[in-house]
Amino acid sequence: MALIEAKNLSVKMDNKLVLQPFDFSIDAGEIVTIVGPNGAGKTSFLRALIGAVPLASGQLVTRPGLRIGYVPQKLHIDAGLPLTAERFLNLPQKAEEKLLQETLEFTGISGLLRVQMRDLSGGELQRVLLARALLQNPHILVLDEATRGLDHLAAAAFYQQIERARSKRGCAVLMVSHELHVVMAASDRVVCLNGHICCQGSPEQVAITQEYKALFGDDAYGVMALYRHDHDHHHDHDHQHEHDHQHEHDHSDQAAS
Repeated sequence: MALIEAKNLSVKMDNKLVLQPFDFSIDAGEIVTIVGPNGAGKTSFLRALIGAVPLASGQLVTRPGLRIGYVPQKLHIDAGLPLTAERFLNLPQKAEEKLLQETLEFTGISGLLRVQMRDLSGGELQRVLLARALLQNPHILVLDEATRGLDHLAAAAFYQQIERARSKRGCAVLMVSHELHVVMAASDRVVCLNGHICCQGSPEQVAITQEYKALFGDDAYGVMALYRHDHDHHHDHDHQHEHDHQHEHDHSDQAAS
């Protein structure tokens, strides 16, 4: 059974149809990325799939007991509110100690626990938000442009952690990304959205479709192909994994120069 399955789902906002009826499903351990231009309905798509917005039509079926870890695009915190990262991670209830320690080690934020949330850098904040999502012990991680505003290296490091989370925790990942190279590097499947599902499939399949080229340009495939990451290697070989990503970063530096 799929973790989430949508049948003929559509979404209205202010009596306007923002997402035409679509079918979609995501399985355990799968990384699916949603791409599309601004105003395409990407956030509405995510929110519809996790039951956070009313549906205009269709049926949403989720696996019984499904746990979702959500990483938002950003977090609004009152500048005058004293809130350390440690306290934030233990809201609304204290995290289970063993899971907390594993998650702190995994995300590398042990040294940030006493830092005020408002004082964290963009990359640090996203790692804390990821840690809080992982403390739900989720079957699926949902990320809404979680690297927006981060520089390339911080974004690349964050997505490496997402891939490791999938590998080590076995969770699926459903994310919106505006970074086409990340889509090619990290996704099993891409869904191209523009008020409806234009096309979907493996990154290589989607990148050569006319619908994709119409939205992102004829040269988008070349940009994506440069960053292609081979998922056939064994993810439990951490040193090889780091080496592969360093090779990926070397290519990205060359592309930027």
